[in-house]
Amino acid sequence: MTEYFMFIDESGDHGLSKIDPDFPAFLLCGVIISSENYAILNDDFNTIKRKYWGEKEVIFHSSDIRKCRKEFQILFDIRLKANFYDDLNAAVSKENYVIIASAIDKKKYINTYGKISNDIYELSLSFIVERAIFYLDGIPGPKRLIIGIEKRGKKEDQLLNEHFQKIRARGTSYVTSQRLREVGLQIHFREKKENINGLQLSDLVAYPIITHVMNPNRANPAYDLIRNRIYQKNGKLYGLKKFP
Repeated sequence: MTEYFMFIDESGDHGLSKIDPDFPAFLLCGVIISSENYAILNDDFNTIKRKYWGEKEVIFHSSDIRKCRKEFQILFDIRLKANFYDDLNAAVSKENYVIIASAIDKKKYINTYGKISNDIYELSLSFIVERAIFYLDGIPGPKRLIIGIEKRGKKEDQLLNEHFQKIRARGTSYVTSQRLREVGLQIHFREKKENINGLQLSDLVAYPIITHVMNPNRANPAYDLIRNRIYQKNGKLYGLKKFP
């Protein structure tokens, strides 16, 4: 049985009470990778960390990298920054993984469904799980899927776990519970301090995807780098669900 991981991270705020006019969307991003290819990802990311920081305990975080915060203050050195981005981009484009993401336009969602109809984080998780199963259907042989997701807080994690258990028990609109059982679907909540490179990859690719969704005509070289990693089905970009 081949083991697959789906590491999930978010970009944007999933709350509906207040909407940032400069960032009115929410994205939940999943990166699917086999256990064999994940070992390669770990080696490549840790090699970069050791090259620039001398150890592998640095955590790649998209906003910290962009704003040169915390450990990434070294990126104020323009030449070093260019070299770092070259290495990181090479690793991100090299790795063998597939992206499945759900983007929700919060203004459209509220206008259509109201503010209290559903938790858009949970809704996005359902979309991602569905498409993950569709992707795995195209791979021969028995498979197992393990979801890794970063902890957000005791209450939030409990609610999300309850929703996940409902998905496993009932299935989704397009995927039966039996199909989910066939891949042994599990979810693991992980601490940021655990330094999970799969979660860091998901964080790195989420931001360029959501910025593309909000501004599709704007130059976005980071999105261009990963576009071909988004799950495609029948010639369509099936791994980027835009809702509503």
